[in-house]
Amino acid sequence: MQAHTPEEVHQLFAKFYNAGDLDGLLSIYEPDATFLPQLGQPPVTGTGAISEALKGFLALKGQFKFESTKLILANDVALLFSKWTLKGTDPKGNPVELSGQTSDVVRRQAYGNWLILIDNPFGAAGVGA
Repeated sequence: MQAHTPEEVHQLFAKFYNAGDLDGLLSIYEPDATFLPQLGQPPVTGTGAISEALKGFLALKGQFKFESTKLILANDVALLFSKWTLKGTDPKGNPVELSGQTSDVVRRQAYGNWLILIDNPFGAAGVGA
C-alpha cells in the first residue's frame, strides 16, 4: 500500500500502527529517513534504527489517530502538520495516553508515491533549544 498524496502518509501510518504492522510502517519511510523517537533523545537515521524505535511504540498495542493534517507543498517535498493521539497499554498493563503535533517532511518518489524523509512527532518541542 502506498501514499499517493502527502496526507495519505499519515493515514497509512495510523493504519499500519493500529494493525501492529512493523513492515508496513517501515514501507512508508525512505531508506535513510530520520526519526525522533523521544523528546530529549537524539534522532535515529535509517530503517534499521527506525525499526528498533518503532518496536517500542508498537509494544503499547494501542490505537493511533491523526487529525487536522495541514501541509506546505514545494514541488516534490511537503511539510505535514498533524495532531495525533495514541492510547495503549504499557508492558505492566497500565494505560498510556500520548499526544502531540507532528512536523514531518515527506518526499514524492520517482514512481509518484510519497515517503517520510523526516519524522518528528513532537513538532517544535522536538527541535530543542
